[in-house]
Amino acid sequence: MFRILIILCVIGVCLTGCTSGTYKAPVTDRGRPPGERIGHHIVAKGETLYSIAWRYNVDYHALAAANGVGSTYHIYPGQRLTLDVTRVPPKPSIKRTTKTVVSAPPKVDPSWHWPASGKLIATFSSNGGLNKGIDIQGKLGEPVHAAAAGIVVYSGSGLRGYGKLLIVKHNAKFLSAYAHNRRLLAKEGERVKRGQKIAEMGSSGTDAVKLHFEIRFDGTPVDPMKYLPRR
Repeated sequence: MFRILIILCVIGVCLTGCTSGTYKAPVTDRGRPPGERIGHHIVAKGETLYSIAWRYNVDYHALAAANGVGSTYHIYPGQRLTLDVTRVPPKPSIKRTTKTVVSAPPKVDPSWHWPASGKLIATFSSNGGLNKGIDIQGKLGEPVHAAAAGIVVYSGSGLRGYGKLLIVKHNAKFLSAYAHNRRLLAKEGERVKRGQKIAEMGSSGTDAVKLHFEIRFDGTPVDPMKYLPRR
């Protein structure tokens, strides 16, 4: 009888230990990219201010201002960037009596060109949809062209879901992106012309050969079909 009581006591201790609040199952967050934290981002090797702003859908000007980054937009690996860009005071506006300032993006700035010649297979999804651009079908290795003249501000594969990606800055307002390439032909800092071959179409970061193309105005995704010419 005494041995039975000892066994019951041991079982009770084990059950108490298993159900106590001190045990925590390991948790793995697979949905958050490396370097991403709540409220801030730790710069990883190969990232640029533009690619980070692209990831979080913010204007690169605002991101730079919120973090005291100079006009060269130089950042370094390990740098901690706050993502709270909403508190940045807006630039003072100039009052005009003869002209009304329109905040909507202009339709003819800059001059746009189709980045690839294939069939359109996915269109822009507004109101927070998953597709922030358009998808163009093609064959492996087909040319990808710069949609407008500008400077390459990112060339790499550090943005999850984009594969091998190029981001081109066209002016202070407009950026464009070219994703899922097989090979990137333009380097960061390179000035490209409208229609210039800048990459080869591929399937990096996706399950089919296609070009994912985006246009952003002040950091906000806009429908590329409103800017590209009719075919």
